[in-house]
Amino acid sequence: MARHIVIGNGPIGAATAALLTEQGQDVTVLTRSGSHGSTALDVTDTAALRQAAHGAEVIYNCASPAYHRWPTDWPPIAAAVLDAAESTGAVLVTMGNLYGYGPVDGPLTEDLSLAGTGAKARVRAAIWRDALARHTAGRVRATEARASDYFGPGVVDPGYLAQRVMTPLLAGKGVRVLGDPDAPHSFTYLPDIARTLVRLGTEERAWGRAWHVPTAEPLSIGETLQRLSRLAGLPPVKVGRIPWWPLRLAGVANPTLAELAEVRYQFDRPFVIDSAAYSSAFNEQPTPTDEALAATLTWWQQRLAQ
Repeated sequence: MARHIVIGNGPIGAATAALLTEQGQDVTVLTRSGSHGSTALDVTDTAALRQAAHGAEVIYNCASPAYHRWPTDWPPIAAAVLDAAESTGAVLVTMGNLYGYGPVDGPLTEDLSLAGTGAKARVRAAIWRDALARHTAGRVRATEARASDYFGPGVVDPGYLAQRVMTPLLAGKGVRVLGDPDAPHSFTYLPDIARTLVRLGTEERAWGRAWHVPTAEPLSIGETLQRLSRLAGLPPVKVGRIPWWPLRLAGVANPTLAELAEVRYQFDRPFVIDSAAYSSAFNEQPTPTDEALAATLTWWQQRLAQ
């Protein structure tokens, strides 16, 4: 039984910890608040984190700072976690995303440069570059998993297929979405993310590079919502668009909404991830779309029934 440290107890951290527990591993979840059975710890306290991670074989960085605070909160978290991995000898598995690439014509692959120019893109790129530099120098063993917008049981908010969409859809009401509802978009299933993180932590051949989590074929948000409606036995859902200008105005009072401008390209144009490299290397495929949507639908029906 190996010791695993999971930093963060959001949907991804919780799903990863649950999977490790199911496998019989010794799992410690670290959060600032210590809620939901986690251990309270300020992970930017490097000394405290080193002590908490002593004896760990793998550290999973699933932290999730407030969206508008990425430039201030992510650097000290990432630096402390990287130092803890180096001092303990644990493998570092970071949960990343696709921001670092910036706008790209065509599917996103891991060999693209991290050329994003926005503030959040630069933060995410720097986290991986720092980890990779220490890996290359032989100081740590590091890898990173990158996923597109994720959905699944337990994903309440935020999220493309979360509360803002599922509540009206299951009530038989129309749904309004950001961007072009007909643009192809990749959605990554939460259990596939957890499965990938756990696999990367124990596969030596995975270390030293980033991997895209197995992700099913892209669908537009409009088609995805229609599939959900059919699976729920509901008539076709009416899908409308949320214009950007009210969000810009609301962003004056809501800093999270203000930050969406940087990633508007992800909503207004095709946003597609290519995860063939991981599937080929590890012989793992994404969960079929309808199976993932059905499980998500069942979870939401049970949640709303309560």
